[in-house]
Amino acid sequence: MEDQMKVLLVGASGIVGRGIDSELSQRHDIIRASRASGDVNVDLTDIASIHAMFEKVGKVDAVVSATGKVHFGDFAEMDDDKYRIGINDKLMGQVNLVLVGRDHVADNASFTLTTGILSKDPIRYGSSASMVNGAIESFVRAAAIEMKPGLRINAVSPGVILEAMEGYAPYFRGHDPVPAARAALGYAKSVEGLQTGQVFEIF
Repeated sequence: MEDQMKVLLVGASGIVGRGIDSELSQRHDIIRASRASGDVNVDLTDIASIHAMFEKVGKVDAVVSATGKVHFGDFAEMDDDKYRIGINDKLMGQVNLVLVGRDHVADNASFTLTTGILSKDPIRYGSSASMVNGAIESFVRAAAIEMKPGLRINAVSPGVILEAMEGYAPYFRGHDPVPAARAALGYAKSVEGLQTGQVFEIF
């Protein structure tokens, strides 16, 4: 029988976050974090906000990030400001979640970050998402070999989420959408397994 864990779920109010919540809350104690709702509020673009979140929730056994904003736009119109949306939010927001969180988690805790299919299968208007996803995956692989003994880190890379297709369908023609409940299994694998430095692809 699995031990119940205290899981901090950042981005709990989003489509993927709700899928993860539904999957993990069957077995674990979930602390829900998002910008404007949940048990605790956090803005991942503000490192002070991340510190405040961890101070409030105390030690946790797992940190799961299911959040991150990037700008979708024509490459001809992309500029420094548009790329920095993804860099500051999805990339450094998740990196800082690990950098701050590593001093606040329990022994043998895990971190699970979110990337996406565009790291390997780029689309029109998706250069920022591809760049950021690839960077997060490289960070996870590299950080895993230097983490404090006992700590683990993985990423989940889902395909386009079925429940989000209303907004994203024009960008993802020909893609086979992934239900949020199926994407959530990748996060369960990361949280409840023993692997580290992995990118779990859910396509």
